This record gives sequence, structure tokens and C-alpha cells, in this order.
Amino acid sequence: MTARQAGDSKAQAGTFTPGSDGYTQLVCTQTTYQNDSWGACPASKPLQYIEHTLKGTQLGQTKSATFAFDWTPPAGDVGSLVVYVAGNAANGDRTLGGDHIYTQKYTLTSAAQQPTPTITSSGVVNAASFQAAVSPGAWVTIQGTNLANSSRSWTGGDFSGNALPTGLDGVSVTINGKAAYVGYISPTQINAMAPADSAQGPVAVQVANNGMAGAAGTAQLQTAAPAFFLWSGKYAVATRSDYSLVAPANLFQGVTTTPAKPGDVIILWGTGFGATTPAVDPGVLPPSDQLAYVANTVTVTVAGVPATVVGAALAPGNAGLYQIAVQVPGSVADGDQPLMAEVSGMASPSNVFLSVQR
Repeated sequence: MTARQAGDSKAQAGTFTPGSDGYTQLVCTQTTYQNDSWGACPASKPLQYIEHTLKGTQLGQTKSATFAFDWTPPAGDVGSLVVYVAGNAANGDRTLGGDHIYTQKYTLTSAAQQPTPTITSSGVVNAASFQAAVSPGAWVTIQGTNLANSSRSWTGGDFSGNALPTGLDGVSVTINGKAAYVGYISPTQINAMAPADSAQGPVAVQVANNGMAGAAGTAQLQTAAPAFFLWSGKYAVATRSDYSLVAPANLFQGVTTTPAKPGDVIILWGTGFGATTPAVDPGVLPPSDQLAYVANTVTVTVAGVPATVVGAALAPGNAGLYQIAVQVPGSVADGDQPLMAEVSGMASPSNVFLSVQR
């Protein structure tokens, strides 16, 4: 067997390495096809062949036989390649009678170059606040180009038991060198959950798309990074106990939304509120039949007025999604009021609002 460039039959394509079973050997020649030599091929004899050894004749072997060796393609794109093969099916009587020579050639074309995934500048952010701070178990949004070749969210088939997938369609993410859990992919955006990690400060975030890893982006990792998901980029996602939506009236066409009233108990939805009791590993779904409460005290203010926090926990059966139940203070005035949360000394962004109407 030998391999050549399609445009020049005297131009070697790649390199051969004999197998370890002793059935094959490397033969090197000049481009005039003379002066065979054995072993590694010198520059003066650039053409390479894989041939059988004496052992490799496999005398007595019937039907098919296998020859195993390695071929390493050229390092760069040299165009199409042709692999030439000649095989001798012999009867072992040491004459030409009854023997057959079979030849074949195969043309290999270069695969299209996989584009390198690229994270945009400041493209790694908290999925709720769109700010740089993230934390273990929090949802992270990564923005860029060539991040994936398809667009989809995870489905039940991507899980192994209750373990979250670390890749979708060949796309994976690492945060500080640890595998993140990939929930959504598209060519321009990935949503992933940050893995468990005790590190704090700037950490590298890297995306690999079908084996092609891009340059790393940076996230600010901290023990907690509380943030509420947003409606219309302004209002905290909030519901009542019956899951009716808390937001300014007519915020969404065809959907009923109602502002909160002072004294109402509402549920705020966010990510990045930190460790829980009992502890839930970021790599698994939280129990659907048991609440995992935020381990550290959560405080919430509406228009600067402390709100009573009724409870703070991971949403049962929902990875990385926290529900914070609060009672809206009775003294809060009507209108769009600033809403903030704090846990473990970390505060949520200040440009988030709750619509209040008596």
C-alpha cells in the first residue's frame, strides 16, 4: 500500500507506521522507485510503502487476512489523496499457478475545515443578569460565533439518569478546566451550568465544537452570584403561587400580566444563589420531591424597603433555577420599583424592577 497526492503521483501523502504484530514493514524509495531501504524513511527516499513481512505471508491462513498499521495524513491540506493497494492471494505452492493479484485505489478528499469557536469579548456572563459574575451551579451564557453547528436545548435523551449532559451535538464547555453542563447550544449562544469549584476570581471559559477548541474567554467566579431572570430586559420574572404572571399590565401581547400589590406573596425566579441544604451537586437534577433550601441567608429589598423572605430554594427538579418567595412590603409606592437580593455578601444587579400597583 502507498498514498500519494492526487495531483502528483511522485508526491508522498502522509506517513506509514508498521503494526506491532510483525506482519508489516515500511519500505522507502526514491522518486525513481529504486534503492529500497528499511526503517524510517530519510529525506532522500521520500516515498513510503507498507508491505508484508515473511511472517506476514500468513502461510496456511484461509479466506481473509488482516494487516494492521497506522497512516498519518499530511499535516496541511494538500488536496485530494489517492491510496493504492495491491494484494496477493496465493495458494502457497511456491509457483504462480492459482495465485491472484488484486489492485484497488481509493481517492480521499479533504473534509471541510471546522470553523474555530470564538467567544466574543466579555461574552461570558451570568445567564440572568448578563453581568460577568457567575458561581458554581449558576446558569452561564456564552456568546460568540461558530459555537455550535446546530441549535437545540437538552432533552431527556441527553441525560444519564439524573446526571446533566456535559455536551450536546459535539459541543462542550469547560470553566476553570472543569466540564460544565450544557443546556442549550446555537452557533451564537450557549447556556451552560457552572460546575462545582472552590476557586474565586477570573477563570477561563473554553468552548469545543466537534473537537475544535477555541480561545478561552473569562468569567468572574465567586461563591454566589445572585440574579433574577428578566422580562423585557427590565422586570424580574415573578409569579404568584398559582403561577399567574407578576408584571406590568399588557407587558406581553395576548398574555395576562398583573402588577404586585403591597402585601402579596410572590415568587421570584433566578440563578446563582449558592449552596443549598441539603447539598445538591451542580451536575445532577435537584430532587423533585424535596426542597433544597439556600444554605445562607437571602435578603430582598423592594424600593430599598426590606421584604419578608418566606423561603429560598432550588426549584424542585429544575437544575440551577432558584425560587425566592417574598412578601411585598406594605409601604412600597405604586410604579416600577427597584428590586435587589443579597446572599453571602453578594448583591444582585441594581437595574431590575418589580411593578407594584394597589
